Amino acid sequence: MITTEQIDAILNHGTVEGPNGEKIGSAGEVYLDDETGQPAWVTTKTGLFGSSETFVPLADATLEGSVVRVPYSKSMVKDAPRVDEDGHISEQEQDELYSYYSVGTSSTGHRTDSSGTSGSGGMQADSSGTSGSAGTHSGVDASGRSSGQHAPKVGHDTSGPTTDDAMTRSEEQLRVGKQSRESGRARLRKYVTTENVTKTVPVSHEEPRLRREPITDANRDAAMDGPAISEEEHEVTLHAEEPVVQKDTVPVERVRLDTETVTEEATVSEDVSKEEIEMEGEGGHGTEGRHRS
Repeated sequence: MITTEQIDAILNHGTVEGPNGEKIGSAGEVYLDDETGQPAWVTTKTGLFGSSETFVPLADATLEGSVVRVPYSKSMVKDAPRVDEDGHISEQEQDELYSYYSVGTSSTGHRTDSSGTSGSGGMQADSSGTSGSAGTHSGVDASGRSSGQHAPKVGHDTSGPTTDDAMTRSEEQLRVGKQSRESGRARLRKYVTTENVTKTVPVSHEEPRLRREPITDANRDAAMDGPAISEEEHEVTLHAEEPVVQKDTVPVERVRLDTETVTEEATVSEDVSKEEIEMEGEGGHGTEGRHRS
């Protein structure tokens, strides 16, 4: 049997499946029995693209994680009697559903589920999944709190009407974490450029010079060697230096890409909800403080 403590698991992305794991549809709203306050019905969307919402009894259902397991096939649920879209289940419509699903009912219009508990025939729910008594405009939302002014309903709060005479006031607290994400990329790229380099180097060359020597005893024999009068030629090879350019490739430095972590302050802003508890009745009216006892 599904309990009120398990409603959140159903409403939080729950699905309805048949006995052999056949998916019937996604879970919609949960309806509570008026007398016992226990979950009695769950709606599921069937048909093309989930266009039709059908009621499924929870009397013989079990919950596995967020999967509501019921002993009915998808085709059986799809062909179940339809209830008006105003979300109200009349006694007549409820009896038709009980009869269709072969869930036992008594002659007074109250049903008896597999656990033997007796429940009222009329239930309703608003668009947010709350359920309540027909005609009283009262309900119990997903957290078990009464949403109306009359006929307060049984909730599933861990310290609600089914446990003791106190209720728990809860509030959301902002918890901010950090996650790493890719913010950009940087890369190293090497390319070639050309520039003109000018250097000056000294170069030398030979030039002919005419040198005259007087006849002396030291060179007289060389001077007198040969005919007295003749024609003669002498040749000297001249040399000159010229620049020679040669280029060598040499490594000059190593460059690598690294990262540096820079820390800065980031401010986040988010709305948080909290519950308030008020006291109403004769003799006083007040609001509970901010602290939870």
